[in-house]
Amino acid sequence: VQLQASGGGLVQAGGSLRLSCAASGRTFSSVYMGWFRQAPGKEREFVAVISWSGGSIYYADSVKGRFTISRDNAKNTVALQMNSLKPEDTAVYYCAAGFRWTVVASAYDYWGQGTQVTVSS
Repeated sequence: VQLQASGGGLVQAGGSLRLSCAASGRTFSSVYMGWFRQAPGKEREFVAVISWSGGSIYYADSVKGRFTISRDNAKNTVALQMNSLKPEDTAVYYCAAGFRWTVVASAYDYWGQGTQVTVSS
């Protein structure tokens, strides 16, 4: 599975952005998809994960109620809709694919290149 993330940018606090991750490979519909983020000087942090069917979703407490993860297996894409953005959401966001239901970054097998999200106050 190869992943390509896009959609990052600069937005004011309270604004919205939609990240997208395009995947190639015939196994996309059988993998769990996650979003992670990494701010300067900090470790990579779990954001959200969605099961292969989309029926199970889990969010980090820091984004719950503001972010929504979704996937379209027909188009091999996963999205992260981010609303009510805060300056502390500023980070490079990565999509990842794996074969385990987990929030642990090291358990994911495939990673996109990352897209920068900057939220100004």
